Amino acid sequence: MPDRKVALGLAALLLILPGCANPGDGAKPTHAQSPVARTPSPPPSLLLFTKTAGFRHDSIPAGIAAVKMIADKHRIELTATEDPAVITDARLSAISAVIFLNTSGDLLNDEQQGALERFVRAGGGFAGIHAAADTEHDWPFYGELVGARFANHPPGIHRATVRVEDPLHPSTLGLPETWERIDEWYNFASNPRAGVHVLANLDESTYSGGSMGDHPIAWLHNVDAGRSWYTAGGHTQESYAEPAFLDHIEGGILWAAGLDSGQR
Repeated sequence: MPDRKVALGLAALLLILPGCANPGDGAKPTHAQSPVARTPSPPPSLLLFTKTAGFRHDSIPAGIAAVKMIADKHRIELTATEDPAVITDARLSAISAVIFLNTSGDLLNDEQQGALERFVRAGGGFAGIHAAADTEHDWPFYGELVGARFANHPPGIHRATVRVEDPLHPSTLGLPETWERIDEWYNFASNPRAGVHVLANLDESTYSGGSMGDHPIAWLHNVDAGRSWYTAGGHTQESYAEPAFLDHIEGGILWAAGLDSGQR
């Protein structure tokens, strides 16, 4: 029996001694060589919505092609649709930004409105182009989201001067301080300046039909955790072949999607 006790004691000592020989090794966690798996972030994705229930712009196909070119350039997945049924919590959970391009009228039911509002307030992006401001006039949140509502415009298209106020934003970076271009120029039902960051304004002395005086024409703001960017340009087909305007909407879309890395 004593021999058995001696043998057990020696075995225990042999188990302890290796740890004593290298005391620093004992501080290493046993799982140090097993990296924790991380769920990859979803790839950037855009939802381009062009449904109309009012005036329909003939420039919509050119606008879709322009946004597709931007998405392809930055390797961003793009879904272009006129089907409001895609605006659901589940679908938007994989989207970086929703773009309303020349939409008009009352487009979304209560469930779809709720999904878009939750998406933006939780940190999603929104970009509105031209007639996006002439959409969902009876939905209070949408007016907050865009920043101002369309009121009217002078007949026809006009050459006018846009004055850049923030030359450092991705959507105005590189634009001339005084930017002359031809478009249809919206007057808004209220001046959004108090609630948004104005990127550019319209010089009403350079065309006929402006009724606002101080006339913001492109802006951005945050809606809770979300990002909203809007430009009133984009009525004409020619707009979407205009290099400066393409740079403008590219920067705005990237900013709304949280991808404003400065790559143009």
